[in-house]
Amino acid sequence: MLSEGFDPQASLAAPLRLSVARRLAAVAEAGASGLEQALGDLAAPDCAWRAAHPMNESAGNQAAAAQIWAPLLHAFPDLERRDDIFVAGRYKGLDYVAAVGKYCGTMRHDWLGIPASHKTVYLRYGEVWQIGPDGRVVQANMLWDVLDVMRQTGHWPLAPSLGVEAMWPAPLTADGIRLAPADPDQGSASIEQTLQMHKTLAEFDDLGQLSREALIAMPQRTHWHSKMMWYGPAGIGTTRGLDGFVDGHQLPFRIAFHRPQGTFDQVTAARALHGAGHYIRIGDGPYSVTGGWPSVYALHNGGDFCGLPPTGKPVVMRIMDFYLHDQGLIRENWVPIDMLHLLGQMGIDPLARMHAVLRR
Repeated sequence: MLSEGFDPQASLAAPLRLSVARRLAAVAEAGASGLEQALGDLAAPDCAWRAAHPMNESAGNQAAAAQIWAPLLHAFPDLERRDDIFVAGRYKGLDYVAAVGKYCGTMRHDWLGIPASHKTVYLRYGEVWQIGPDGRVVQANMLWDVLDVMRQTGHWPLAPSLGVEAMWPAPLTADGIRLAPADPDQGSASIEQTLQMHKTLAEFDDLGQLSREALIAMPQRTHWHSKMMWYGPAGIGTTRGLDGFVDGHQLPFRIAFHRPQGTFDQVTAARALHGAGHYIRIGDGPYSVTGGWPSVYALHNGGDFCGLPPTGKPVVMRIMDFYLHDQGLIRENWVPIDMLHLLGQMGIDPLARMHAVLRR
């Protein structure tokens, strides 16, 4: 079983799930005066915070308040949190809550140097929260789509995306908020199917077989629904169907980024040598989640990803994957990626590009 390490019998109880959901919402709506109390209720004082670039890592709640939360709440005084997926599970003895959704608010002030639009903005997120013994968060992982905020405010710094840039929808089945433990066998089957699909991707011979036709024909097709939706971050966009996924993301991504080759175990071991791999692999009913900080290691040896030339540089990628399993197949896939962190390793700083344009 590729899903070894996931414990389907040990899932957060309903009261704790509801408590975490409420405390996360309270942080978003805390305002400056209530932020310290809200963070203290949510997370242990020495919580390890990991957020998308340029916020990155903070040690403890006080640092996270200053570096991550206070600037966001100042920029969006009427901020609120809207979860579309909320799931939980235990992996390698650690308890996790994972969520996809968007923060919604009116952008009244600049954020991370992005000029205020004074209009409604949706900041989409993928988040994974490790829950400690007392029910508080001990590690936070937050991939917020900063590049998409730049898009919404009219400051696009890259070539046009190959996919469609739009708000990510909630799951087709309208059951993404899982506030009670689900059938453990279903959760186990969900994460096992995801990892079997990952195995086909890892073992595909990019060096000898890479083409549009080969990617569409290879064994990944046995896991994807014919109406699959793949929701990528700003800069990549959304695609539909396996052919749309290959054209809009998979083929250009594999051309640009040369990853370790071999069996699933060999690829996993090679990634681990560069600090890449999964810290979470869980299933919760018809949903599964994987994620790494980072999860991917590759060499940027090919051209045209986001319209950029190859640099020859090694890169790592902070990625989460949230999957909906429906009708026995993977129907939808939400994929938060820290694009600013990735682009920075390729010598591109989208925020600096924006500032240069604004100065002119």
